[in-house]
Amino acid sequence: MTVIVREIRPGVRADLEGFAGVRHRALPFYLVTADSLAHDLAHLHPDARYRPLVAEEDGEIIGSAQVGLLHESTEPNQAFLNVYVDPERTHRGAGTLLLRTAEEYLAALGATRLLAWVLDAPGNRAFAEAHGYRASRSAHFLRLDLANGKLPPLQPPPPGVELRPASDFADDPRPVFELDAETTADEPSEAGAAELTDYESWLRETWQHPLTSLELTTIALVDGVPAAFTAARTDGGTRYSTGMTGTARAFRGRGLAKLAKNDSLHRARAAGYTEAFTGNDTGNEPMLAINRWFGYEVCATEVRYVRELG
Repeated sequence: MTVIVREIRPGVRADLEGFAGVRHRALPFYLVTADSLAHDLAHLHPDARYRPLVAEEDGEIIGSAQVGLLHESTEPNQAFLNVYVDPERTHRGAGTLLLRTAEEYLAALGATRLLAWVLDAPGNRAFAEAHGYRASRSAHFLRLDLANGKLPPLQPPPPGVELRPASDFADDPRPVFELDAETTADEPSEAGAAELTDYESWLRETWQHPLTSLELTTIALVDGVPAAFTAARTDGGTRYSTGMTGTARAFRGRGLAKLAKNDSLHRARAAGYTEAFTGNDTGNEPMLAINRWFGYEVCATEVRYVRELG
């Protein structure tokens, strides 16, 4: 049996489903579908130089890698590569081949610093360290049983505060973009601050993404101004996730993000979603405390690994 690594073929449904299937089996708490992958391939900013790879054994996809440049970072020449192998098909050399191919591609683009997420398990960490990567920050995946868990009761918004779905901004999403850009800039990362400056790219990559649920994304407005939000994604089945929950600097400390997230979770449960997922840095105790208040529990941890080239 021979393992080969190649680029994904965007127009081949079997490739998209194979890639998504590996990701789902390796990270069942992360939402990805064949359609979301196809959308990313078609619409991610060209400066990302995004190049998904698959490892194939006798015609079957057993591994995948997300590979590209961190073009929105304020720090230059940084890149990402995230390698995942089907848990039932490890120890066949797929991970090493994916990593080597990804590194060669990124080095040719001029990348000098590579960042990779690795599940916090002894074998995974040993693999990263054996290939010259060093551990950095870590993050938790969290899961909430929407079907059987008990959400905090809904609270009426305080005077001057209004909760609205993102779909209410369909005619002009720019205020939501500006709120997302401000909160993203304040998100901690060893890659440097991310700057969302390209509105048209944000529309294609985020607002119009097939996993994005505008109906379940909640915006908290203060006197008509978007002040906080929780961004919801769904897989078209029973799983719901929040990728970003944040508050504009001028409105922090008022519980608006918690108010928005609770609203979104209640509406997700009413819509029939049975599992909710989110993620937090392990050191972000304020957000972890909020998620514990909702009933989330840690279901896995991953570690960011870094390798300097040259």
